[in-house]
Formats: sequence, C-alpha cells, structure tokens
Amino acid sequence: MKTTIDIHDELLARAKQYARNTGRPLHAVVEEGLRQVLPASSSSRYRLPDLSEGKAGADDPLAEHSWQELRRIIYEEPEEQ
Repeated sequence: MKTTIDIHDELLARAKQYARNTGRPLHAVVEEGLRQVLPASSSSRYRLPDLSEGKAGADDPLAEHSWQELRRIIYEEPEEQ
C-alpha cells in the first residue's frame, strides 16, 4: 500500500544510506523499523463474537438429517415419494 509520511530530513537521509549499504529498498527498511516498535499483530487479531444458540454440548438437531433432507427443508421442496 502506498502512503505519504513526513520524516525529518536527517532521519530520512540516514534511512536511505542504510538502505543503500544493506542493498535493500527504502520501504523494506521502514517496514523493518515499524515491525520492531509495533506489537505483534497476532495478539490484536479480530475475534468473531460467539453468537451460537442453544446449550453447549446439546445434541445437534440437524445431525439426524441427510444433506438431501436438509436441502429439501431449507428450500422448502416437497418430499419425494
């Protein structure tokens, strides 16, 4: 993703020199620096809220039906004779 940021001239010059010395592009140097100061993203991952219904551990009311029966129920198709 592209973005525009303001960086102090002296700091930018040092970052560009570091990038040249290490043979890396400037954006890679900036990304590395950000990764060092920001917490790991794994702890801030979004978690879906638990919106399940019924009692935990209760029998699954759909388990007694085959996929064909469930499809018929969902789409309100008539039973085959």
